[in-house]
Amino acid sequence: MEPEDKTPDNRYGEPQKYDPTFKGPIHNRGCTDIVCCILFIVAIIGYFIVGIVAWSHGDPRKVIYPTDSRGQFCGQAGTELEKTPFLFYFNIMKCASPLVLLEFQCPTTQICVEKCPDKFMTLLKAYANPSDMDYYKKFCKPEFAGMTKLSAPEVLRDGYCPAMLIPSRPFTRRCFPALRAKKGVITVDNHTTFDDGMGERRNVTDLLEGAKKANVVLEARQVAMKIFEDYTVSWHWILLGLVIAMVISLIFVVLLRFLAGIMVWVMIVLVLLVLGYGIFHCYMEYAALKQTPGADVSIRELGLLTDFTVYLQLRQTWLAFMIILCIIEVVIILLLIFLRKRIVIAIALIKEASRAVGHVMCSLIYPLLTFALLALVIAYWAITAVFLSTSNEPVYKVFPNNTNNESSCIYSRKTCDPQTFNTTNMTKACPDAKCLFAFYGGETYYHKYLIFFQFYNVFLFFWCANFVTALGQVTLAGAFASFYWAFKKPDDMPAFPIFTSLGRALRYHTGSLAFGSLILSIVQVIRVLLEYLDHKLKGHQNKFTKFLLCCLKCCFWCLEKFIKFLNRNAYIMIAIYGKNFCTSARNAFFLLMRNIVRVAVLNKVTEFLLFLGKLLIVGSVGILSFFFFSGKIKPIEDTAPTLNYYWVPILTVVIGSYFIAHGFFSVYGMCVDTLFLCFCEDLERNDGSEEKPYYMSMELHDILSKSHVLETEDKSTETQE
Repeated sequence: MEPEDKTPDNRYGEPQKYDPTFKGPIHNRGCTDIVCCILFIVAIIGYFIVGIVAWSHGDPRKVIYPTDSRGQFCGQAGTELEKTPFLFYFNIMKCASPLVLLEFQCPTTQICVEKCPDKFMTLLKAYANPSDMDYYKKFCKPEFAGMTKLSAPEVLRDGYCPAMLIPSRPFTRRCFPALRAKKGVITVDNHTTFDDGMGERRNVTDLLEGAKKANVVLEARQVAMKIFEDYTVSWHWILLGLVIAMVISLIFVVLLRFLAGIMVWVMIVLVLLVLGYGIFHCYMEYAALKQTPGADVSIRELGLLTDFTVYLQLRQTWLAFMIILCIIEVVIILLLIFLRKRIVIAIALIKEASRAVGHVMCSLIYPLLTFALLALVIAYWAITAVFLSTSNEPVYKVFPNNTNNESSCIYSRKTCDPQTFNTTNMTKACPDAKCLFAFYGGETYYHKYLIFFQFYNVFLFFWCANFVTALGQVTLAGAFASFYWAFKKPDDMPAFPIFTSLGRALRYHTGSLAFGSLILSIVQVIRVLLEYLDHKLKGHQNKFTKFLLCCLKCCFWCLEKFIKFLNRNAYIMIAIYGKNFCTSARNAFFLLMRNIVRVAVLNKVTEFLLFLGKLLIVGSVGILSFFFFSGKIKPIEDTAPTLNYYWVPILTVVIGSYFIAHGFFSVYGMCVDTLFLCFCEDLERNDGSEEKPYYMSMELHDILSKSHVLETEDKSTETQE
C-alpha cells in the first residue's frame, strides 16, 4: 500500500504532526471564551428579568376575551360579566371606518350580552310595546335600568341604548349581522333594506361593510376554528402516526447499524418506488375525474378557497401533483447515475458511522434531550411574547356620536378617562361625544421600552436555541471522536462517552458555544429584520429598493448557511482539542481546505443519501396517513374521524415525521462529519507504519483513498477536454 501524498500546503496552515501522546479528545483542558460565557449568563439573567416583568404586567385575557367599551372582559369567570360572554356593537356600520384598521376597535359603544339579538327591532317601536322593551333592555347599558322614564330621543342622545337591533349570530364571541346571500343578493331575514332607528332606510350592504371591517380576519378565523376542531377529534391518531414514524426511524437506524450497505441501496430503491406509486396514484385520480362534471375547471378560476378539498376534485390539481413528482423522480435518478461512484465511497463512510453509533448507542436517544431543551426555549419565548404583547394598559379616546361632527369637536380622538369624562370640559365642547375604549397601549416608562423588550425576547430566543443545538453537536462530536481515536475499540473508549462529552462541553466550553451561537443569532436576527422591512415597505418600493432588499436577503441567507457549516466543524475541533472558538474554526476550515478534494467527493453525497432516508420515512408515513384519514382503507373506514379538512392531520403527521426522522439521522450526519475530520487528521498525523499506525479501519482507508484518486482523475479529464 502506497503512502498518502503529504506534501504540505502552507497556504492553509501547517498539517498536524505525529504525536505519540495524542489518544483522542484532550482531557487536560481549560475554560475557553470566558468573556462570552459571562456575557451569555448575564443575558440569560436579563431574559428571566424580562420574563418576570412581562408576566407581572401582561394579561393573556386580552387575547382570549373580547373587550367592551369600558375595557372589561366579556365572559370572564369570577366577574359580574361571567354570564355575558358575547360582545354586542351598538352600531355595526361605524365599524366600516378606517379607524378600525388603525386601532383595532370600532368607534361605537360595545357591551357584553348574554346572547346576540335574533330579531329586527328599533328603540321607537320597543317603547310602544312593553314586552318588546323588556327584550330591548338586554342590549342597553346597565345604568339604563334606573332611567326608564327617559324618552326614546333622550336615550339615543345619551347613548344608553342602540337605535336598532339586527338579527345576529356569534362568531369569536362577537355578534355579527346574520347576513345571507340568495341568488347573489345580500339579505337579513329576507330583507335587503332596514330602518336604522333614526328615521332612515339603509341598505343591508352597509351592514356587510361594517361587519367586514369589524373583523378583517373573519374568514381566516373561521378556518382556524375548523382546523382546531379537526385537531380535537384527531389528536390521538396524529400521536399514533408520530409514534409509528419514531418506530420506523428507530428500526431503520438499527438496521443501518448492521446492514449499512444493503440498507442504503434498499433505501434508494424504496424511495424511487414510493415516488413511482405517487405518480401512479395521481394519474389514476386524474383519469378517474375525466368524466366528472366540473372537474376541468381551472384552479385560477376558483381562486383561493378555505375548503381545500375542493381542489382535489379538479383534474388540474392531480396533473400538477403528477408533474411535480415526475420531476423529483427524474432528478433523483439523474443524481444517482452521475454520483454512482461517489455513492459507493459515501456508503463506506456510513458503514464506519454505523460502527461508531453501535458503540455509542446512547447517541440515538440524545436528540430527545435536545428536543426537550428546544421545546423549553420555544415555550418560554412564546409565553413571554404573549405576556409582552398584552402588557399594555387600556387607552380610551373621545368619539363623537355623529361622525359628521368629528371636525367640529376639538377633542376628537384625544385620550380620556371614562371615570371623570362627564366632569371635564370635553363634554361641554362635544356634548354628543363618548369616552370609549380604543386599544391597548400606554405612554408610561415601561411602555416606551416595550419594543426593546420584544426585540430582546426574539434575540435571546435565537441565541438560546442555537446554543442548545451547538451543545448537542459538541456532545455528539466528542463521543464519536473518542470512538475514532480509540486504538482498541471499545476497550480504549470511556465508559459513558455521551455523558463524558456533555460534561466536558458544559464545564469548559460554554463560552465557546455561546460565542458561535451569538454570531449565528446576529445574522438570523438581521434576516428577520430584513423580512420585516420588506413586509412594511410592500407597495411603497421602487425597483431599486426591491433589488437591494432581495440582494441583502440572498447574501445574508448564504452567510447564515456558511456560518452554520463553519460552526459545525468548529464544534468538532472544540470537542477534540478543547481550544477556543476562533482557533477551532480556523483549524477546521484549514483542515477542510487541505482536504478539499475529499470534501467535494463526500460531503454532499453523504447528505444526499441521508436525506433519501428521511424522505423514505416521511413518504411511507404520509401515504399511510393519507389512506387512513381520507377513509380509503375499507376495513377501518368507520374508525377514521370525521374531519372538516383531512389534510390537517395528514400535514401534521408528515411534518412531525420529518422532524423525528431528522432527529435520528442528525446523529448519523454528525457522526459522519466527525469521522471525516478525524480521518483527515489521522492521515496527517500517521502514515500507516508500525511506528505511526492509522486509527481508521483499513477498508475505510482504502475506499477514502480511492476518493482522492477518483476526484484527481475527474479533474485531469476535464483539463484534457
